[in-house]
Amino acid sequence: MRYLFLFVALTVANAAVASEGMVILQKRCVSCHEISGPAAQSVQELWQRKGPDLFYAGSKYNAEWLKKWLVKPRRIRPAGHHPIQHIQPGKKRDMVDTTTLRPHPALSPSDAEEVTEALMKLKASAEMMGTAVFKGGSISASFGEMVFDKFNGCMACHEIEPGYGGLSGPEVYTAAKRYQADYLVSFITDPQAWNPKTPMPNKHVSAANIQKIVQYLQALAKENWDEKK
Repeated sequence: MRYLFLFVALTVANAAVASEGMVILQKRCVSCHEISGPAAQSVQELWQRKGPDLFYAGSKYNAEWLKKWLVKPRRIRPAGHHPIQHIQPGKKRDMVDTTTLRPHPALSPSDAEEVTEALMKLKASAEMMGTAVFKGGSISASFGEMVFDKFNGCMACHEIEPGYGGLSGPEVYTAAKRYQADYLVSFITDPQAWNPKTPMPNKHVSAANIQKIVQYLQALAKENWDEKK
């Protein structure tokens, strides 16, 4: 019932969004992305989705990052949206078969501007966001990595720098550039509130450590990783 309510609320809100950007989304993006909700309610439905849901993009992404990325997209998930579809056996370990990964289409700067404006109007409900917010602050890289990896094991799925970390989840060294800080806090607090079938586990990280993780992600994002790759 909760997710039906969210679907109705988001659908009503999104119906008011009419723009050139939404036209582009309908023509070019809906074959891979869900822009009206709800989140997948079954594993089968999840597997049919080729990219992340966008019906709450305005509560998730940073607009400036999104505009630039749409013009010059770069793979964020080293093993694709559904990693098991792109894995092949290797001599020592499983490897990502990069020949099966499709590049994300690029938009013109003007189209990216329109699409970003439309996506920023697609907001998550208060119930999805919850009450957790980012409180600011900073953390040393060494202590942040300890909280992220040693305490919570997040590096098993996520790279904290190019080529260092797990491949089944999105890279996190650019996460704070991509995502709004409040979204990061909310998603880590309860991933299933955003997507009941997400492969991201709820590790029941303490509120204090969630703040430290987001501080750490912000510290990582200060590096110019594009020049280092």
